[in-house]
Amino acid sequence: MSDQHSPADGPSPVSAAPAPVKRPVWLRLLGHDLIAPAVLVLLALILFVPGQWTVPPLDRDEPRFTQASKQMLETGNYLDIRLQEEPRYKKPIGIYWLQVVSAKATGYGAEAPLWVYRLPSLIAGLAVVLLTYWTARAFAGPPVAFVAGLLVALALILGVEARLGKTDATLFATIVLAQGALARLFLANSPAPRWGLALVFWTAMAGGVLVKGPVILMVVGLTVAALMLMTRSAAWFRAAAPLFGVPWMLLLILPWFVAIWIATEGSFFQEAIGRDLLGKVSEGQESHGAPPLTHLTAMLAVFWPLPGFLLLAAPRIWAERHSRLTRFAIAWFLPSWIVFELVATKLPHYTMPLLPALALVTAAALVDGAGATAGRALRWISAALVALLPVAVLGAVIAGPFALGLWPSPPGVVLCAFAALLGLWAAIRLAHGEALAALPRAVAAMVLMTGGVWGFSGPALETIWVSPRLAAAIAEVSSCETPDVASSGFSEPSFVFLQGTQTRLIPGDAAAGFLAETAQMPNPCRIAVIEKRQEESFLAAAAATGLVPELRGRVEGVNINGGRTLDLGLYVAGPAAQ
Repeated sequence: MSDQHSPADGPSPVSAAPAPVKRPVWLRLLGHDLIAPAVLVLLALILFVPGQWTVPPLDRDEPRFTQASKQMLETGNYLDIRLQEEPRYKKPIGIYWLQVVSAKATGYGAEAPLWVYRLPSLIAGLAVVLLTYWTARAFAGPPVAFVAGLLVALALILGVEARLGKTDATLFATIVLAQGALARLFLANSPAPRWGLALVFWTAMAGGVLVKGPVILMVVGLTVAALMLMTRSAAWFRAAAPLFGVPWMLLLILPWFVAIWIATEGSFFQEAIGRDLLGKVSEGQESHGAPPLTHLTAMLAVFWPLPGFLLLAAPRIWAERHSRLTRFAIAWFLPSWIVFELVATKLPHYTMPLLPALALVTAAALVDGAGATAGRALRWISAALVALLPVAVLGAVIAGPFALGLWPSPPGVVLCAFAALLGLWAAIRLAHGEALAALPRAVAAMVLMTGGVWGFSGPALETIWVSPRLAAAIAEVSSCETPDVASSGFSEPSFVFLQGTQTRLIPGDAAAGFLAETAQMPNPCRIAVIEKRQEESFLAAAAATGLVPELRGRVEGVNINGGRTLDLGLYVAGPAAQ
């Protein structure tokens, strides 16, 4: 974190001046404004694209979003948000509109495959990496910004969210955009309005609110408040032109909020704020409650490989705690992290918007030689943190399929084995205090893990991909292109998305009545999916109505939500009982 830098490197993030550190060849070659962004985009594509086409919808949140967007395309109603007949008033309209635009822009419309609905998240993931680079450039030169971008691109949690058709990657992009503009306003340290940055800042805030409500207001607002406390001044924030910016933000977000208030007579806000938001704050929803410090523990895995490098860089970061970069990173990370730990409901992606704050200070410390003088214990703990995930993933791609009664995917195992070796190699370099030498090895390890897990091992776990196999089985036994389907005992949103909006989710006895309507003329175009636990009531109701159900096939598997085994029978109406 040295001031001894070339003029091309941009402003230094700190004030201390240790001896110059020789940078590795790869950083000298790639750490330039003309090359680094292109390399980051290429790497992010390599990391985020595998699995976009081959991994089925991941229950339950992703198909809830994609199904609601699909229904907008089917009905032409782009104001209200519904999942089949039920209102889905948990998040604002932003992600649904983006998915609708994606479906229309690709020419698919309502028949768009899943990967089309995932495109906004993929694009947002790429944007997060580039915006991290842009944010870091406010404080430091291209080498630091490039390393920060690498650490964010490699993070396990961003790779997951860039593949899911839901809100979190897009929200993340709006937050980093707002924080990048805020960083420049903070560094300007002048009350004179910076109109371009102010427009970017408040537009990003509006976009974040439209995607996921008040989360962006909390993260960015707490950053602003913390910076004001640290500097004992609020004058610098006048550069954001709040008297212009707040009305501009409201102008962008209020039209839809007013329209949905009128359309739903206020029920959207009762559900979104009263039940969803406040419910998550006060109690763990959907079995996702956890004690404080859970997020801190989870970060060791979901931010991989950043935690190992951050720990090694910690002494240098502490030494530079009064620098503007470190102050900004602390203001970004600490207040929001405390809030996330206090909120009852905890999911790993909640803290994802805080990832760049840690990447910024870690990158600055690494480029300035952090690790070379770190203590032996610190180096070995850092090495263990970096080695742990690749080794664990290798174990998972081998043991996981066996637990499901399957054989491991050979390409997946081979790729993850090489990833584990590279992870261990990176850990050895960290154990010797050579942090920048370890980083390319961590990059290679994550690339191979991505290919192994998302490209081969994940799609091969057919036991857990019940919905696509069930939809395929229905298409095989049906004599018509769009059969009328009812499901009893299996109501996953992924099945509704794949099978169609008109899929009925009803009890077993009602499914008998569903088939009995065509009992006098057997019709394979009406199919009932009956889970084993519902078959007794289904068959009893069928006997009472004189229906003789005909079993056309069975689909077995494990529900990815909760791990419950499933045995699904496909029934049509057979000949009427005599």
